[in-house]
Amino acid sequence: MTTPPPADTVPPIITSAPEAPPHTLPEDSAAIATGVLLVALGVAFFQQTGLLTGGITGLAFVLHYSTGTSLGLWLFLLNLPFYWLAVRKLGWAFTVKTFCAVGLLSLATELQPHWFTLNDIHPAYGAMAGGVLVGVGMLIMFRHRCSLGGIGIAALYLQERYGWRAGRVQMAVDCVILVSAFVLLEPERALWSVAAALVLNQVLSMNHRPGRYVVV
Repeated sequence: MTTPPPADTVPPIITSAPEAPPHTLPEDSAAIATGVLLVALGVAFFQQTGLLTGGITGLAFVLHYSTGTSLGLWLFLLNLPFYWLAVRKLGWAFTVKTFCAVGLLSLATELQPHWFTLNDIHPAYGAMAGGVLVGVGMLIMFRHRCSLGGIGIAALYLQERYGWRAGRVQMAVDCVILVSAFVLLEPERALWSVAAALVLNQVLSMNHRPGRYVVV
């Protein structure tokens, strides 16, 4: 009869995946640039089709449509109050990366019309494509502990603090912001704006769940 090995020689059972190494500065920089590019393209679809979306970006669209002033400027200004929360709750690294991402997005939004134009886009396609592009861009930045500020900062904090899904938190706030679409836009475009926000937040909700996606 074989004698079992001593307890201290039995290999330990691994119950969790090893911790992933932190992203390097070049990796973070590339991710932020990629995410901003995708979000900027999504914003271009919304602008061309006369739609808006939720979050701080949606609020910037509301002010842009109602006042005729710069969308990029509103994107930058509306995020300023949220950096205090970001520093206190999510740290300086997150805040600095988010500040850079918002600044780049504001600049890209202003310069894009000089670089390319979109024509003859149906609002349905603009809503779907814009929602997916913005959602994937935000997801890339989330994975590198960065966001586009505003509601995204609050959503990430609530997810880390209470386990609430970031996509669902953002969707709840978006429902409030999108009510203004029915005041500013014709009914058809208002409905497509709601659809765009739903697509965006579904991308986040399905792909940014706490504890699900880890590197093994």
